[in-house]
Amino acid sequence: MPENRDTDQTDPAEPADAGHPVDWRAAVPVSLRFDDPFFSLEDGLAETRHVFLKGNRLPERFRDGFHIAELGFGTGLNLLTALHAWRAAGAPGALRFTTFEAYPLAPEAMIRAQEAFPALADVAEDLRPFWREGARRITLPDLDFTLIEGDARDTLPAWDGRADAWFLDGFAPARNPQLWGEALMAQVAAHMAPGGTAATYSAAGHVRRALAAAGLEVARVPGYGRKRHMTVARKP
Repeated sequence: MPENRDTDQTDPAEPADAGHPVDWRAAVPVSLRFDDPFFSLEDGLAETRHVFLKGNRLPERFRDGFHIAELGFGTGLNLLTALHAWRAAGAPGALRFTTFEAYPLAPEAMIRAQEAFPALADVAEDLRPFWREGARRITLPDLDFTLIEGDARDTLPAWDGRADAWFLDGFAPARNPQLWGEALMAQVAAHMAPGGTAATYSAAGHVRRALAAAGLEVARVPGYGRKRHMTVARKP
């Protein structure tokens, strides 16, 4: 979710319910906790495809059991986009997707946000019943999904997995600094397979330095839309 987005007037906040509290700017949920949109006000799907798919050289790297890990599940848009790309590519077997989220959205808020992307409607329909049940694990013939709830600074070190690609999609570093610290970026690198990659919309210098300090090869590349740059990284 790009940092420092321009914002319009918000709709009134939804009634309090279980889950991350949000306001809505048209179809875009905005976090009341972090005062930041969950995805681009311009085109969240195009942004996700540019930053997280292209930034991790996907779908060309897909193979059976390919494992994506993510910091910041948000609306689930990145999962829908990745699974849609997996199906469109005719990838064999199942995509593994593990996401770390401290403040999950309420199911109906997540479903409402996903409805803004008609190109992903088939995938969203397949997963909608699981969100309504509050599922943290989803197993389909082509998907093995896990949501790990809690502070990633605690939950990621305890995880025993290693990802082929990381989606670093926390709220903007200026608003959510705990998800971009050097210690957590070191954990991302430690839980990355050799030759694995990471991508984020953020071009903040301290994020790049933290990834480099963790032993990753880091580059600043063109960003999406009005963002001139973003960051990609690779584990040698």
